[in-house]
Amino acid sequence: MTALSQEICLRTQQEKKTCIGWPMWQKDVAEYCKTCDRCQKANKSTGKRLGNIIKIHKPSSTWEIVHMDWVTGLPPGGDRSYNAFLVIVVIFSKTPIFLPCHKDDTAMDTAFWIWNRVISWTVIFTNIISDRDPKFT
Repeated sequence: MTALSQEICLRTQQEKKTCIGWPMWQKDVAEYCKTCDRCQKANKSTGKRLGNIIKIHKPSSTWEIVHMDWVTGLPPGGDRSYNAFLVIVVIFSKTPIFLPCHKDDTAMDTAFWIWNRVISWTVIFTNIISDRDPKFT
């Protein structure tokens, strides 16, 4: 809670202290403050700040813009016990490509997979869209 919402909650508690016959007043006031619309609007977000929104232009050819993300948490499988997939989606044709990989692969491992399994038989991408995964930074 922000300082303002805490102050409002404490002020409400102080006002209700004088009430007689309300044994659970502190719990009820705290619950009310948690669900109060004004208090919730005053709270600041504590999560990761969002990046700038960039408009994605419509690609004029295939492989111009691709989207990449990982699917993790899979049971190990295959001859190398892969436990994740790198999913590449071509924005122009919406064609997905699934590359088996490991959850703990480094940026170099990822670049190796992309170069050997995708770029070697297509073209180099103009733009790559991804989430803010630490592997890309």
